[in-house]
Amino acid sequence: MGKTKVSPIVLFLTPNMPVLFSICIPAYKRPENIDRLLSSIRIQTFKNYEIIITDDSGDDSLTEVLEKYNHLPITYFRNEKPLGTPANWNYNISLAKGDWIKIMHDDDWFADANSLAIFAEATSKNKKFICCRYFNVRPTGKKEMPDFPESSKASILQQPMLLLARNVIGPPSVTLIHNSIKEQYDTFMKWRVDIDYYIRVLSIEKEFELIDKPLVNVGISENQVTNFCKDEPEVELPEGLLLLHKYGISPLKNIWVYDAWWRILRNVNIRSTDQLKAYTPYKEWPEIILKMVEQQSKLPVSLLRVGPFSKTMMTLSYLSNNKYFKR
Repeated sequence: MGKTKVSPIVLFLTPNMPVLFSICIPAYKRPENIDRLLSSIRIQTFKNYEIIITDDSGDDSLTEVLEKYNHLPITYFRNEKPLGTPANWNYNISLAKGDWIKIMHDDDWFADANSLAIFAEATSKNKKFICCRYFNVRPTGKKEMPDFPESSKASILQQPMLLLARNVIGPPSVTLIHNSIKEQYDTFMKWRVDIDYYIRVLSIEKEFELIDKPLVNVGISENQVTNFCKDEPEVELPEGLLLLHKYGISPLKNIWVYDAWWRILRNVNIRSTDQLKAYTPYKEWPEIILKMVEQQSKLPVSLLRVGPFSKTMMTLSYLSNNKYFKR
């Protein structure tokens, strides 16, 4: 972890009362995004918070924006050496003094002036992991609210790895985590890092509170990690294998987790075990994944891309590979 220094231009305002929320903003350049986020914090009706910014920019690109908000309780650190994500997330959270961690990525912002007040109300539910509904906001300004099916909560609590099939929780900015939870984001990941974190927290807490109201806007842009990682074998396969090493193959007993792996292998176009292993040299893959690759390799790629056909073949594969769960 690189040493940090504090920007001399930012006022440090320490609240006189115990802090409920630490709003943790790991930043990297994009001053216009920081401006938008801080503006959304400034209008919040709930005021018991501190703001911690850890800046990976390596330059002064954010200082002019921060001068506009020197009346807010901001503590600003400029990392002398960029930590990268998610190490900068972990470092930021480690500085939090509040009872609750409200991480906000710098391209996201609060949906309205009452967002923090509604989060604060949810803290009385005696659950340490809270998440909210959210809007994906396109560069055009178009908003879309992802679904969170009513049945999803019970299913995720029973098998958190279902988030690999579909991350209905969303990005870290939609979460509120009690400061007593000391899990960290895995610095060996960048694509499945939020899912891995949620799996560990849910495995410990066995419960979470869903606020069925969109409280956060999630900025969607071409620079997002999703655009560089999704369906890219050099990212998907090492991170997927890391999940398998962490949690074993037992989650694949759930057919929808199995289906998630079927789709990962299909979408990165792995047609042989040698090809699979080339992306993860010196690492061992579970037999069930190797068998899945072998089965897919016998099917035409054009048909594998057809949803009903792929789903049927996945089901047959799942039934034929049940024996691997008994070993």
